[in-house]
Amino acid sequence: MIILSKILFFTSHHGFYTTIILFVFFGLLFKIMKKVWLLIPIIPLAILNGLAGEYLNAWFLNTYGVESTAIITSDTETNSTLNERYIHDYEAIVKKQDGTYVDTFFSTTTAAIYPLENAIRIPQVEKAFPVKYIPGYEKNIVILYYQSEEGKVLLEYEKKAPVESARIKYETDKTNKKFIQEYIEALEEYNRFNEKAENKIKIEELRKELSQLK
Repeated sequence: MIILSKILFFTSHHGFYTTIILFVFFGLLFKIMKKVWLLIPIIPLAILNGLAGEYLNAWFLNTYGVESTAIITSDTETNSTLNERYIHDYEAIVKKQDGTYVDTFFSTTTAAIYPLENAIRIPQVEKAFPVKYIPGYEKNIVILYYQSEEGKVLLEYEKKAPVESARIKYETDKTNKKFIQEYIEALEEYNRFNEKAENKIKIEELRKELSQLK
């Protein structure tokens, strides 16, 4: 597991050097075996690593790693951009199982974050956040963003947004059956994420209102 973690850390954090290694490795195989098809995987593997290297690393660490915490100690804005936003380089310290800390680094484009999604969520500087790693190679971490305090706040906001939208529609026109049904469904969906007694009461009230309109 440690060796695999080291390989995934290298390939996900050093895409350029990984590509060079692929050229050298398959080039040597071609030279030895004289098979042209051995050169075909180089470009696809390099592209695949560039697009999904950090996702594979995140999945691996979340599946097989142990939980701990880390703290970002440095956040430096670079001159490079991704989706019209500047890429940041981060330095951090990771708490090992014996309570000591080890240094690590990552960037906006190389950070392993779980759950896997098309979004880059990096915790704030100087605030401890949950991570997972393979014991023995603690510098390779996956950020468990939604288990952090700011992640929980963001998740709560994202889950509650449809409820607020449905509530505004309902309060604008309480005789609209469609709006009432949307409000009920939004509250039910939110309650599966964060069950609250007041939501259950409100759902029953809305159902009664809906039945009276039929």
